[in-house]
Amino acid sequence: MNPWVLASRPATLPAAAAPVIVGSALAGAAGVFRWDAFVIILFSALAIQVGVNFANDLADAQKGTDTEARIGPTRAVATGLLSAADMKRGIMIAFGVAAIAGVYLIWLAGWVILAIGIISIIAALAYTNGPIPYGYYGLGELFVFVFFGLVATVGTRYVYDRTAPADAWVSAIAMGLLAAAILVANNVRDSDTDRVAGKRTLAVMVGREPARWLYAVMVLGSFTVVAAAVRVGVLPTWSLLTLLALPLTVRPIRTIFAETAGPPLIRVLKVTARLQLVFAALLAAGVLIA
Repeated sequence: MNPWVLASRPATLPAAAAPVIVGSALAGAAGVFRWDAFVIILFSALAIQVGVNFANDLADAQKGTDTEARIGPTRAVATGLLSAADMKRGIMIAFGVAAIAGVYLIWLAGWVILAIGIISIIAALAYTNGPIPYGYYGLGELFVFVFFGLVATVGTRYVYDRTAPADAWVSAIAMGLLAAAILVANNVRDSDTDRVAGKRTLAVMVGREPARWLYAVMVLGSFTVVAAAVRVGVLPTWSLLTLLALPLTVRPIRTIFAETAGPPLIRVLKVTARLQLVFAALLAAGVLIA
């Protein structure tokens, strides 16, 4: 595989696309959807996700986290497929194109989008870099929940008509839980090598078993959030189409509790990312049908 594609971590990209799909569907249901905004938001979100992944690849290599003992997918800088200098340029390009795309969104929706863009890029770079890389201190899941859930979903909805209605916030919680579950799956897989390397992820701090339960709660919690929102009238009844994705949760939850080996847990990450995308598509369909 091309090292740049490898470093972009394609399996994680649904986490960037899913909230854009949901936020845009909510805009469509409100009659304010526009294709130009959707395309630019999606492009920018994917570019930021790639930039985050590039930065993580570089930081883990520089901090010695990605060693030969690691059981996850191959990392580009740690294995010498790309140099640190190459990756730094890749990070600048990824965030640069996201910023360029963001100019159009700022024109559409004003200074709020500028603030979101700046904060998102700073937070992405600080995740595994900087003086206090908070991804190394058990805060990675919170970062993902906030930025790939709340910010991404509500921010997408805001672009269309500069509003952030309740249905966007509720949907954002569901998106955030699933996105954070992807990271939990990743950190459960890497918990042994992260502990040795001094990377104190949440899975390292609380232990593998509690992290497994956290994964299950996050995944199933996303369905609970939608059901509760339907019950109180924030989301339309058709949003319960998301329940069609519930069977897709059985295998990854069963696997994360049963396995410690790398390959099965890698599949959990990939399946969870696909689950989020399916969940987003079903939620989008539900709000549009209604």
